[in-house]
Amino acid sequence: MAEGYKNGFCEVPDGDKPREECGIFGIYGPGLDVARLTYYGLYALQHRGQESAGIAVADGSGVNLHKGMGLVPEVFNSEKISRLKGHIAIGHVRYSTTGSSQPLNAQPLVFRYAQGALGLAHNGNITNVAELRSQLAATGSVFQSTTDSEVIVNLIARYSQNALEDSLAKCMIDIKGAYSLVIITEDRLMAVRDPYGFRPLCLGTYGGGYVVASESCALDTVGAKKIRDVEPGEIVIIDQDGLKSLRVLSPRHRAHCIFEYIYIARPDSVMDGFNVTSVRREMGRQLAREYPVEADLVIPVPDSGTAAARGFAEESGIPFEEGLMKNRYIGRTFIQPSQDMRDLAVRLKLNPVRDILEGKRVVMVDDSLVRGTTSSRIVSMLRDCGVKEIHFCLSSPPVAHSCYYGIDTSNEKELLAANKTTGEIRELIGADGLHYLSLEGLLNIFGDYRGNFCSACFDGKYPVDVCSARDSGKYVLE
Repeated sequence: MAEGYKNGFCEVPDGDKPREECGIFGIYGPGLDVARLTYYGLYALQHRGQESAGIAVADGSGVNLHKGMGLVPEVFNSEKISRLKGHIAIGHVRYSTTGSSQPLNAQPLVFRYAQGALGLAHNGNITNVAELRSQLAATGSVFQSTTDSEVIVNLIARYSQNALEDSLAKCMIDIKGAYSLVIITEDRLMAVRDPYGFRPLCLGTYGGGYVVASESCALDTVGAKKIRDVEPGEIVIIDQDGLKSLRVLSPRHRAHCIFEYIYIARPDSVMDGFNVTSVRREMGRQLAREYPVEADLVIPVPDSGTAAARGFAEESGIPFEEGLMKNRYIGRTFIQPSQDMRDLAVRLKLNPVRDILEGKRVVMVDDSLVRGTTSSRIVSMLRDCGVKEIHFCLSSPPVAHSCYYGIDTSNEKELLAANKTTGEIRELIGADGLHYLSLEGLLNIFGDYRGNFCSACFDGKYPVDVCSARDSGKYVLE
């Protein structure tokens, strides 16, 4: 089936982008409407996953769950939320990175084991999942989904003779790769982050209780106050006695995902002390320093290229204009996968403003270029509007390697930068100039913190071994 098409629908958004990963949210709040607050938190994290959504709520005696396929407002309504009674909740929005998009893989996962009911929501990707699942299956574990998250669930059950925090500590020794988790029991909320800190996770307070979320924008949405980020290798336990922190594994070389700042995270989030919009703006400034060009306008590819485009304009002195208008109300459109209809799909989402662009030399700024499909169509639209020159600038280095830690990038055979030179890519998309932000320039934005990132999608240096994940692929458990 043609790229971006499923069940007769054209997936209009961002054909050139890595797919977002997942978003998780948890709240401990006696006396609060925790299900509704979790609904709002997931709404704030919708950009991290649009395939499925779910909320699990505990009331002291059990865990109740509702989940389904689709966006948060498609899965939940007021009646469904009102049925979820309790004082602890966790939620999840999903884009699949291990296992296909189907109802049985939606999260949270809720199960019963020797110590009672437990629910789990996971953001990340386990790189040794095939080996772990094989070992568990050999000793009698039964699997009902094809996600790596269910392997974590079965590991917890394997260690059920221990207290839950001890079981989780043992799991953290066994599991390799990226994982930020929120876990719910009948009377506790727990948060876990892998020892490298690949995926973000933050902690806040609200109404006498506590909130954890993938991004601070979710805390802001529900009115919570951020305290700090959950540390790599940490387990946070929240119950009627308050909050307890266990530093289970000493943080190794930190490897926060650099792509969170480039594209994944919402612009208003703060991670590891850095505001995402400010970082993206500085990426644009650095890009302008590295690629001085004579042009009449700087325009962004909205929305992820906007902050970098503003930074480029500020540094270069070239005027900023919104030359591409985005239709923010488009989701899936019923279009058959012909070439003409694929072009129309892009026009449904982005429309160039001829009066601004005609006869101009334009710097077009976007955050990244992965496959080149959408970018070439945007360049073609600009040519049709009479743009004289198009200099395509990317606020990231070339994406030449696949991610195995929770972002669904293409197979390296499909990555443009892995198979073509910059000159060949420029010709393919039809631009007059093409420039990527250097890796050195990107990392220098973070000053003394520059050594705390995973940049494997750019340089192929994987902090955790990915041989098994590379060989097995996304659908290894199916």
